[in-house]
Amino acid sequence: MMARRKILQISSYPPPRAGWAVRVEFLKRQLEAEGHECVVLNIGTSRCIPSDEYETVMSGTDYLRKVWRFCSRGFLPHVHVNGATLKGLVLSLIAQVISLVHGRRVVLTFHAGVEQQFFPRRKAPLLVPAYWLMFRMSRTIVCNNEAVKRLITLYGVRTSKIVAIPAFSVQYMQERGHVLPDDLESFFRRFPVVLLSYVRFRPTFFVPELINAVAAVADRRADLGLLLCASVGHSEDDLPQRVTEQIRQAGIQDRVLMVDDLTHEQFLDALSRSAAYVRTPVSDGVASSVLEALSLGVPVVAAENGSRPPGVITYPATDAETLGHVLIDVLTRRSQIVAALPRPELRDTLAEEVQLLTCAG
Repeated sequence: MMARRKILQISSYPPPRAGWAVRVEFLKRQLEAEGHECVVLNIGTSRCIPSDEYETVMSGTDYLRKVWRFCSRGFLPHVHVNGATLKGLVLSLIAQVISLVHGRRVVLTFHAGVEQQFFPRRKAPLLVPAYWLMFRMSRTIVCNNEAVKRLITLYGVRTSKIVAIPAFSVQYMQERGHVLPDDLESFFRRFPVVLLSYVRFRPTFFVPELINAVAAVADRRADLGLLLCASVGHSEDDLPQRVTEQIRQAGIQDRVLMVDDLTHEQFLDALSRSAAYVRTPVSDGVASSVLEALSLGVPVVAAENGSRPPGVITYPATDAETLGHVLIDVLTRRSQIVAALPRPELRDTLAEEVQLLTCAG
């Protein structure tokens, strides 16, 4: 029988239910189901909101104090980071040093894809020593595909230390059959053809390009609606206001429904009823929502990022005109596309990751 382990997840955590926050929610559930102790130190958007699901982080000092406290109690940190922010890099290095003082190397999960703001090394040469140190101090590094794994090795990291585990698991597809909120139900009744997109109001999500493309398609299809899962809490500058005004000027305000944070179950149900899923960022790598859509037999149109799975139809992220043409073609040929759509392998990747976290080392 495997010994009971103590794992400290240092990560964002729902709400909102996005990206690796959902992955950590599933990991916590799986670890606890197997009898291990799992505490989440929430460094995400909701970090100051009290919850029984995680430990809050109120300040930098609070972060230091809590990482030290849990490491001193025998917890192994599982640190989640990507190449998009310097803050994440610094928090990761701090946790690694504290864990080393207590005699343990952390498990590091490096999220997202092959093109991020400070990753790979050619994007930020001055940060190469910091990334090398972060990777070097880790016991094991998890990433979500082989392409990212190869780029991590360019920092001088040995291949055997890196494990590619997609942030997608068979358990993701078992949460179905939940009632949608009334506004979503009404929207699906009004529009037989709904495009679904999960976005954040950040320049890297190319929301204005998406709106321009949808406006062009709406000129040709009266049955088209756009459902945007868009958390304003992740906004930058005045982008939400500018996008709202763009929608109004395009005359499609009655065709667009913006919803905030859906549960994972609600997201899957909305996705299953959509004509297509549109994924706009390029830094996301193999997004779990893309794999979920393919598993449900929903066509995916996504910005090309070098990591899209088979079956995904791609376009250049900044080219709204091309995106519009692609969407018209996909909606026209949808039945043929669905019939030929390859389904992703449904692995139990949660079990694989739990094994890495709980093995002796």
